Amino acid sequence: MSDPVAAAAALLGTRAERDVPLAASTTYRVGGRAALWTRIDDEDDLAAVAGAVSRSGVAVLVVGRGSNLLVADAGFPGLAVVLGEAFADIRIDGSLVAAGGAAALPVVARRTAAAGLTGFEWAVGVPGSVGGAVRMNAGGHGSDMAASLTRVRVLDLGTGEDGWVPAELLDLSYRHSAIGPAQLVVRAELALRRGDRAQAEAEIAETVRWRRDHQPGGPNAGSVFTNPPGDSAGRLVEAAGAKGLRIGTAEVSTKHANFIQADEGGRADDVLALMVEVQRRVHEASGVWLRAETRLVGFGDESRALIEGS
Repeated sequence: MSDPVAAAAALLGTRAERDVPLAASTTYRVGGRAALWTRIDDEDDLAAVAGAVSRSGVAVLVVGRGSNLLVADAGFPGLAVVLGEAFADIRIDGSLVAAGGAAALPVVARRTAAAGLTGFEWAVGVPGSVGGAVRMNAGGHGSDMAASLTRVRVLDLGTGEDGWVPAELLDLSYRHSAIGPAQLVVRAELALRRGDRAQAEAEIAETVRWRRDHQPGGPNAGSVFTNPPGDSAGRLVEAAGAKGLRIGTAEVSTKHANFIQADEGGRADDVLALMVEVQRRVHEASGVWLRAETRLVGFGDESRALIEGS
C-alpha cells in the first residue's frame, strides 16, 4: 500500500479515526484536521501505534495538550497521536516525582507543593503537559524542566525503540531538547527539594496572580517568540510598534506583546501571517530576527524563517 495514511489506518484498525479536527485540541482553537488520529490508552496501544508508524512510514504529530501548537488551516496530512488519561498519573516518593507524559503541569505543580516539595512551583502557569514540557524544555519565572528533570521514558514511534534516557543526554537548553517529532515522552522523573508547604503554595498563588495581571487569557499559545540573548521578545515587539497589530482574525495582544490571540472561529493562517509580519517589523526596527517558540505544523516555506530566525 503506497499511501502511508491508508497503510497506518489499516494497521491500527479501530484504534484510529480519519479526518479529525485538531482545533479543539489546541489552546489557539484554530487550525485544520488530521488525516488520521489515535489516542494511546495503555501499553498495548503504545506498541500498536509504534508498529503502525514504523511499518507504514506515516508522518506523526504528537499533540500533547496543544498549548504550544499552531496547526495550519490545511491540516496535518499524517497521524496525530494523543496520550490518554492513563498516562496522566503523578506519583510522589519522598522528593522524587514520577509523572506521566499526559500529566498537566499545573496539576503537578500543585500536587508537589501540597506534598511539601519545592522547585516546580513555576509550572503552575504553564498549561502544557509533562511530555510537551520536556520536548521544549518549558520554563518560566527563572526555572525550567532542566532544573529538576532526571530522566524520561521515550518511545520512538518510528523505530519502536523504547527506554529511559538520562536528562543529561537530552541536550536541554533554552526552549530546546533533543526529543524528535516522532518521539513520545511516556513518563518523566523529577528530583525536587523538601520545603515548606505553605511557602510553596504561596509562591504558586503569586505566580497565578502575576500571570493573570500580565498575560492575556483567551485563545492563544503563550509566548510566540523566544527571548533573544539579553533581551525580551515582548519588549522588541512593542518597540517595533506591533503591539495591537491585527491581520484578519489574529491580533498581537495589547496586554503582552509576545502573545497573539485568535478570534473565535479564526484562521491559523492569519496567526502565521501575523507572526511573519511581527518578525519582519522587529528585524527592521532592531536588526534582531525573532525565532518562533510556537510549534508550527502543516505550513509551507513561509514558516521556515520563523523557525530559523532569519
